[in-house]
Amino acid sequence: MERMLGRVLVIVPTYNERENLPMIVGRLRTALPEAHLLVADDNSPDGTGAVADALATEDDHVHVLHRPGKQGLGAAYIAGFRWGLAEGFDVLVEIDADGSHQPEELPKLLEALADGADLVIGSRWVPGGKVVNWPGSREFLSRGANVYTRMMLGLPVRDSTAGFRAYRAATLEKIGLDDVESQGYCFQVDLTLRTVRHGLRVTEVPIMFVDRTVGASKMSRAVVGEALWRVTLWGFSGLPGRLRRPPR
Repeated sequence: MERMLGRVLVIVPTYNERENLPMIVGRLRTALPEAHLLVADDNSPDGTGAVADALATEDDHVHVLHRPGKQGLGAAYIAGFRWGLAEGFDVLVEIDADGSHQPEELPKLLEALADGADLVIGSRWVPGGKVVNWPGSREFLSRGANVYTRMMLGLPVRDSTAGFRAYRAATLEKIGLDDVESQGYCFQVDLTLRTVRHGLRVTEVPIMFVDRTVGASKMSRAVVGEALWRVTLWGFSGLPGRLRRPPR
C-alpha cells in the first residue's frame, strides 16, 4: 500500500502517555512496517518524551518532536504536519496514543486514500462503525456533537470530530495550516470543513473505537466549550459557514 501512496508518516501526539506509548508504537510498526512514526510530545510531566526517545533510539522509523508544553491537540498535529511535509512525506496520519484507535485498521484507511480520497476519516458513526466500553454519556455527547455540526455547517460527514484519519500531503498544502487556531476536537471539524470547502473528496470508513484502559482522558469542559462556540460561530457567520468556497 505504501508503494502506491508514497511515504507514510503516522503522527502520535502525547501528553502523559508513557504507559500507552510503547504498546501503540509496537502495534503500528507491526500493522504498517514501512511507515514512519512521529511522536509529538508536549513536554509530558510523566516522562513520555524520554520513553519516546528510547523507542526512537531502537528503531530508525520512530522520530520524536519535543514541544515546549501542553498547547492543545491542534497545535501538536500542526507541528507534526509541518515536520512531515518538510521531510517529504506523501501521507500524514493522525492516531491517538491511548489505544482507542486500532492500528490494525490503518491499512483500510490507506486503501480508501489509494482509491482516490483526499482525506479518509475512521468513523464511529457510519454503518459498521462502533464504540466499545464508552459510557452512554460520552456516546451521547459525540453523536450529538456530530449531528449539531452537520446541521450548523452542512457537512456531508457523519463523524467530523474523529481523530483517526489520513491526509494526502497535497490536501494539507491546499487547505492551508497557517491560520488554524482551533484546538481540542474542534480542530478535526475545522480541517474537515476546510477540505470539503476546497472541493476535495472526503471518505469515511467504519472503525471500532475502544475506550482507553490506561491513563486519563484529555476531554474536558473547555474542549467541549471550544467546539460548541466555534461551530456555532462558523454556522451563523458564514465564515467559513455552509461550505462556501474560499476566495481563490
